[in-house]
Amino acid sequence: MKKERNIILLVIGISGTVVFLITLTMLFFGDELELLFNVIGIRVAAVFVAFAAFLSSMLFSLLILLHNKTTVKINDDTNKRAELFRELQFASSNYSIIDFMDRMLIYEESSRYVDRVINKKNLIFHMIESGVHTHDIFTKRDDYLFFSIKIPFKIIEGKIVSSITFDKLRFERDGVNFEFMPPENETESRAYILYNEQTKRNNVIINLVMKKDSSFYKKDKINIFSKIKIYMNVTSLLGVKVEGNSELYFTNPEQIEGDGSNTYHINSSNFILTDMPKIINR
Repeated sequence: MKKERNIILLVIGISGTVVFLITLTMLFFGDELELLFNVIGIRVAAVFVAFAAFLSSMLFSLLILLHNKTTVKINDDTNKRAELFRELQFASSNYSIIDFMDRMLIYEESSRYVDRVINKKNLIFHMIESGVHTHDIFTKRDDYLFFSIKIPFKIIEGKIVSSITFDKLRFERDGVNFEFMPPENETESRAYILYNEQTKRNNVIINLVMKKDSSFYKKDKINIFSKIKIYMNVTSLLGVKVEGNSELYFTNPEQIEGDGSNTYHINSSNFILTDMPKIINR
């Protein structure tokens, strides 16, 4: 904008100087022009004056155009700032933060559901152990194990939860990390949200896929973990997304349940916000 203004001012200066010099020339050589052109000289002068007036009007219009463009830019900037403020205000009032509670349950996933997932070739509700390729799961199903994790949660601040997605799961045992990631070509895995009518609690369920020879989980053993860290995204019913991670502090199971599952009593969980609430486009 500053460059355009400088160009217009330069044009005005040059044009005004030229018109002024020609006018002075006609003023000093008026007698000669009258003798040379007679009546035509007067017409030439009139044409020149008309042209000068047109040039002056054009330059004035350019100045108005420049002013209007500046005003429009200022208004657009003001509107964007106002819209950003409204979005921030809406997001800060309509987010959701959850807290995991009670107990975490790890159990074998339903074979009926696994069959449906393999047939549809869709693992959006699963997280895969690091080093495992998605294509191999579909072609070599018998080489992999499918488990589910169910954790009750409560909303400690904000609105009703619409969806929960996971970016990464990290289990730690004796200094060894077991990490689970979303399927290839996906940035996050979706989790189920189920409401238990008996306990009156919401539960989040995410499925895990691992190799059969993985030391992460054995059905015939008590699987001890020292730490679990969940990287997740919580979206409220009004479309405000919060990114964060939660560390679970729990008591390891003392026995294997009758169905081969392990139950971990959650003593506390700590949710850490990693990004400010923001409105998502659906």
